[in-house]
This record gives sequence, structure tokens and C-alpha cells, in this order.
Amino acid sequence: MTSVLVLYRSRSGHTARIARRMCDAIDEAGGESEMMDVIEAIYEGVDLDAPDVIALGAPVYYGTYDDEVFEFVETNREQLEGKPHSFFNVSVTARTAEKATVEGNRYMQKFLERSSWQPRDLKVLAGKVDYPSWGPLDTVAIQMIMKFTGGPTDRHAVIDYTDWDDVAAYGRYLMTLA
Repeated sequence: MTSVLVLYRSRSGHTARIARRMCDAIDEAGGESEMMDVIEAIYEGVDLDAPDVIALGAPVYYGTYDDEVFEFVETNREQLEGKPHSFFNVSVTARTAEKATVEGNRYMQKFLERSSWQPRDLKVLAGKVDYPSWGPLDTVAIQMIMKFTGGPTDRHAVIDYTDWDDVAAYGRYLMTLA
């Protein structure tokens, strides 16, 4: 039985839901999954030798990733590189076909430029616009970004661009990396 550890960073919970769907798909396909927030992994520790495959995912906030993602990567780079692995990002810009690819997603390219870890496998997933759950400053900032990128600006909008079937397929795909 292939075991997959899905590490993730999530602020609003959407990336955690994506990680959970991946794990559900792995378990449904006969694998064994575990998920853990990167913050928990940093402060409480995680056994990276136990799983057959490691996936690490992070959302894009204001064009970058939380510093803890890079901290985790720097601390654990050798262990990550020592076994089958994948990195996925979650961004609202991936709502368009050209920005839903590794090559077309500038945030994935930024990750690769900044990170000492160069994952062999990469995945871009579309995120969610959820203005009602964001504070006033985030709402205004994201509305401005959306105005420039042709996205939704209605402060009441909740639009999930995530392709949940693709998320499940990616979860099953992770098992094939072992």
C-alpha cells in the first residue's frame, strides 16, 4: 500500500480542503494518506521518512508564499529530495487556462526562483475568491488586483475556481510517484 503525506499551508482553509480531497482520493484508490499543516510540521515535527511520497502545497498570497513554507523547505530539503515528491500551489490566477500550467503560472516560477528545493513534480491548482471571509484591507487589496487581472470585484462574491475532479486525480497521481 502506497503512503502519501500531504503537507500544506493554509490561511483561510481552502488549501486545507484541497489537501483533504487529495487524501480522500488516495484512500479511495487503496493508498494510505496523512495530511499536516506546515506550521504543525515545523513546531511539532513530522517523520518524513515514513511516507512513500511527499506532497507539499501552498497558496499564493499577494504574489508570494508564507515564509514558513520556505523555512520548512530549507530545513527539510535533503529529506524531500530523497524520496518521490511533488509541490503544488493554489492561486486564483490559475482560473485561466494559460495560468493553470507550471510554465504559465508566474507564481510557480517565483517559487522555483526563490526556493533551494527544485521539486521534480509540480502542479498548479486554481483557488477561491471569498470576499466575505476576508477583512476590509484584504478585500480592497484583492479587489484592486482583480480589477487589473479581469477577475471578480464584487465584495460579496464567493467563487470557487478549483477543479475538484482534477484535485482528486492529482491525489491518485501522487501514488504513482512511489
